Amino acid sequence: MKYRLDKYGNKLSVLGFGCMRFKNNLGKIDFNATEKQVLYAIENGVNYFDTAYIYPNSEATLGEILHKNGIRDKVYIATKLPHYLVKSYNDLDRIFYEELKRLKTDHIDYYLMHMLTDTDTWARLCSLNIEQWINEKKSSGAIKQIGFSYHGNSLEFCNLIDVYAWDFCMIQYNYMDESSQAGVKGLKYAASKGLPVMVMEPLRGGKLVNNLPDEAKKIFADNAKSYTPAQWAFKWLFNQKEVSVVLSGMNTEEMVTDNIKTACETEVGELTNDDQKMLKNIVKVINSKMKVGCTGCGYCVPCPKGVDIPGSFAAYNRKYSEGKFWALVDYFMCTALRKKSTAASNCIKCGKCEKHCPQGIKISEELKNVTKEFEGPVYKIAKRVAKLFKF
Repeated sequence: MKYRLDKYGNKLSVLGFGCMRFKNNLGKIDFNATEKQVLYAIENGVNYFDTAYIYPNSEATLGEILHKNGIRDKVYIATKLPHYLVKSYNDLDRIFYEELKRLKTDHIDYYLMHMLTDTDTWARLCSLNIEQWINEKKSSGAIKQIGFSYHGNSLEFCNLIDVYAWDFCMIQYNYMDESSQAGVKGLKYAASKGLPVMVMEPLRGGKLVNNLPDEAKKIFADNAKSYTPAQWAFKWLFNQKEVSVVLSGMNTEEMVTDNIKTACETEVGELTNDDQKMLKNIVKVINSKMKVGCTGCGYCVPCPKGVDIPGSFAAYNRKYSEGKFWALVDYFMCTALRKKSTAASNCIKCGKCEKHCPQGIKISEELKNVTKEFEGPVYKIAKRVAKLFKF
């Protein structure tokens, strides 16, 4: 296994085990199969395990495996605070100690604000004295390092980086999201500040393996290096020195074995210009099925009404390349999980964004299409529910 250093010199395996997708049978985690996979990963050098309060039975399963086998001290545990459930200072301890109990541990190595959306959300947490709480937990050793996970545009991500002395961060990043989400801009900004960057969704939930267009599959198959689509996606990430850990939601022995092999064999800077060109062609093929030619450059923002234009178009395009469900999830996260709505329907057709768009996109008209596509009854109900949690 290859390792990269965190902010304080700790060695982290470049491949991390994402615990959201543990093997499941009829709605219940298959403990025996999961235990076997986790133990194999640890035996082969994986030492970073990422879970969360809201992942059903994930924390408890991971905690039981580590406790049963006496190997808690061999790994780093990352889990997350669902800040959207925090209404008072007391909620912080209530949730945190429940997590410690589930994980059968007395400390969390890497603790994240889960889906921290913007600086306004962080300001709300600060009004509840979360900074004092973090300092107390770090001083006692109950939390070793503090960070946040993020879904949204690069501008807001960079703003969040600067509002607190974080120890690390986590972003969605893959060869399709180089210019969307936090993107390469956010990755490099975080790294320039000395922050390790953990990467989630390297395969976009498996879509960069299972939902590829036939033309893209042929490009991969014809390449002389004979890597699988999954191997190419991981190599693209491991190739970048700014990436600290790549999380994979592994739930089969084959996934664990293959991803470990790829992690062990890939060097920083290994991909050639031809390799990068091929992956750019893959992106073009996938994008050819998209509706709006947005590159995620961000020249159109900030919008006077707060519309997340790149995020809205990324979700809209994803609907046509991967299906509506995850596209709606993306849209909801980048527009409704904010203290102030960034929805496409906020557009007043002022035209300021269109003056700056290098692609000449008729943004106002396209935002109207996005609104029709996503802001139906399901979105509106979910948005009202989100407000109850003070996103």
